[in-house]
Amino acid sequence: MPEQSTLNHLQTVTESLESGATMQIRYLLNGALPAQDVARLLESSPPKERKLLWELIEAKNEGEVLQYLSEDIGVQFMKNMDTERLIAVSEHFESDDLADLLQHLPEKVVKEVLASMTTQDRTRVEALLSYSEDSAGGLMNTDTITIRPNITVDLVFRYLRRHSTLPDMTDNLLVVSRSDKLLGTLPLTKLLVSDVNATVRDIMETEFTVINAETSASEVAQLFEKMDLVSAPVIDGASRKLLGRITIDDVVDVIRDEAEHSMLSMAGLDDDEDTFSPIMKTTKRRAVWLGINLITAFIASYVIGLFQNTLDQVVALAILMPIVASMGGIAGSQVLTLVIRGIALNQIGSTNTRWLLNRELIVGLLNGLLWATVIAALTALWFDNIKIAYIIAGATIINLLFAATTGTLLPIFLKKIGIDPALAGSVILTTVTDVIGFLSFLGLATIFLI
Repeated sequence: MPEQSTLNHLQTVTESLESGATMQIRYLLNGALPAQDVARLLESSPPKERKLLWELIEAKNEGEVLQYLSEDIGVQFMKNMDTERLIAVSEHFESDDLADLLQHLPEKVVKEVLASMTTQDRTRVEALLSYSEDSAGGLMNTDTITIRPNITVDLVFRYLRRHSTLPDMTDNLLVVSRSDKLLGTLPLTKLLVSDVNATVRDIMETEFTVINAETSASEVAQLFEKMDLVSAPVIDGASRKLLGRITIDDVVDVIRDEAEHSMLSMAGLDDDEDTFSPIMKTTKRRAVWLGINLITAFIASYVIGLFQNTLDQVVALAILMPIVASMGGIAGSQVLTLVIRGIALNQIGSTNTRWLLNRELIVGLLNGLLWATVIAALTALWFDNIKIAYIIAGATIINLLFAATTGTLLPIFLKKIGIDPALAGSVILTTVTDVIGFLSFLGLATIFLI
């Protein structure tokens, strides 16, 4: 279990720091541990310890460790490096990973790093920087092996032998014209069993999955999942010119990042939130959503205030009031999460929204009837007041129906107007279920009790 191993190493490092045994830590960070484990160790350490650990890593190992760090932490370290060190560490990065990090550095530094590269490497990175990091163009790697269609299999083998290593995740050779137009792919499995005298044109595959450079990273991940791909070529949509390829390891990163984004957005946190980020940075990030939540809380409180006279006369209402809001909030969150997931998977559109809404309304009604009966029975036993029991039952059904409607339609509406449903949906939903819960419960009580 890598996580448990990281915790064990973290404990060892913490004890060594407390005792001043830096030699042992230096040994762990510079050879005893793989670069991936060193990166996890840095990410699992508070800022002060993280800085000390980074200073103990030898310059020759910095680049290798940096490529495994999360983008937020990696950029923090790179911003404190001089240009010479940045140039040195950049040699360890794949072109796509380097482009992602350079986008967060000052323009002057980026120019100096690019100027230090060979013409070929600089052209590759500049091509990647021209695309959004959330697109296929920003996700792709320009390190590809291309061949012409008119050469023989024997010549392909000779060409491959001249490479000391093949790019990672190479499962296909890409067949291109002299103008780099993508013509087909040649799977290595097919190459190995083909007649050495056959030409590439004879054995290449002309039906294959290709990705436009402007395609979103989310769509790329869905395509890889649907087609069980290991890699896929990326082209310029207009000219069909080969630009690079995307490999499964990059897609796994996209899937993980999207999962983290959804989880953190539900709590109003940035998707690059560092578990051990500094106090002030964390405070600023969270303060915004606490402020938004405060506004929504005042709205709910205002609704309650409208029924102050009712609450003064029937104290039981104040005790029971949170139940209605809570039931609506939970029911709405279940629907909201399901719909956001469906949107992310491109499963929800104009053709099936009505069916989904009807389904959720029926589910909300059935659950409302079930739990309204339970709540009413408990209320009648508790307060010996059958009217209040009927009122809270009715309010529960009303709020669960509103929760189903809001949970279904809200994320679809937010997506349509360009707002991330995962980020704003839960805040709006909570406000709606609180307000409707209080309004229905206290409104019915005012009508039938006062």
